[in-house]
Amino acid sequence: MTAEKIRLFLVDDHALFREGLIRLLEAEPDFSVVGRAANLAEASAGIPALEPDVVLLDVDLGGERGVELLQDPVISAQLPKVLVVTAGASDREALMLVQAGVAGIMHKQKPPAELCQAIRQVARGEVYLEARYLRPLFQSVDSGQSDRVTLTEREVKIMRLIFQGMANKEIGEKLSVAESTVKAALRVMFDKLGVRTRSQLVKVALEQYRDQL
Repeated sequence: MTAEKIRLFLVDDHALFREGLIRLLEAEPDFSVVGRAANLAEASAGIPALEPDVVLLDVDLGGERGVELLQDPVISAQLPKVLVVTAGASDREALMLVQAGVAGIMHKQKPPAELCQAIRQVARGEVYLEARYLRPLFQSVDSGQSDRVTLTEREVKIMRLIFQGMANKEIGEKLSVAESTVKAALRVMFDKLGVRTRSQLVKVALEQYRDQL
């Protein structure tokens, strides 16, 4: 049986980039581009109707900002996983994007193979954050250390590797443990911190545990 394809929706106001990216993604056997939008209105209408697995979202949409889509309470409740693909986001905007629950942020200049890897990673429920955005995020967030849950040494190590964009298998190899052990540790961390996804885990880590990262 053929594996089900990852359904993608692109939000970018640059037609040439958008259409070129669609051709590139459609050439991948496990991707299907189900929709596209040039602005927030088109995205707000198309995403709930087409139910993609991953939305590729640009930050700069002409006179609009991509983060506004995530801040709309009606639309944000229906959004799937979101990978921001941008020519650049300010430190403040990167922080807002992470707090809004995006699963990843990457630069448009990255090679196509890396973009495809990031999409697959995000589709699996993992996080892809470029290292260039990590330091500003740490510097921009006040650490709320009161009443925080204590993490084990292994859990802290796993959280650090998640911030480096590593998948479960890569984390396991780095720590010399089985991938199943990493998955089990993540389930425990999710329960401890009251989160359901890696993007929510990143948000909590930035707010409460950045001194350990």
